[in-house]
Amino acid sequence: MEDGDAVTEAALRRITDDGDMPAAERVHAKSAVTEDAAEALAYLVDPFTVVGEVPGVELLQASWSGEQIDYDPDSPEWDLDEDEDEDGEGEDGEGEDDHRVEGAEDGAGRVG
Repeated sequence: MEDGDAVTEAALRRITDDGDMPAAERVHAKSAVTEDAAEALAYLVDPFTVVGEVPGVELLQASWSGEQIDYDPDSPEWDLDEDEDEDGEGEDGEGEDDHRVEGAEDGAGRVG
């Protein structure tokens, strides 16, 4: 995250502006986003909004977790296309755009 302070400030503004949040929860939320940039990001990105418009998918539960790591763009570990062959297909024969929604027929699928 290039500017964790900006993310934290934006999350604090959102918490402050949330008129429906109880005072005790507001105190806890402010503490959480101040201590952890991943928590701050979680307050800014609503998973229900992200997948809410996907036909056949009903998000029942969402959780966030994060961890800070050192990024080395020259490391082979960061080659996002390493499992793809020349046709853009991975080892399993799926192209990078072949994402499936499991269980979509019953409305309780997950994006995977």
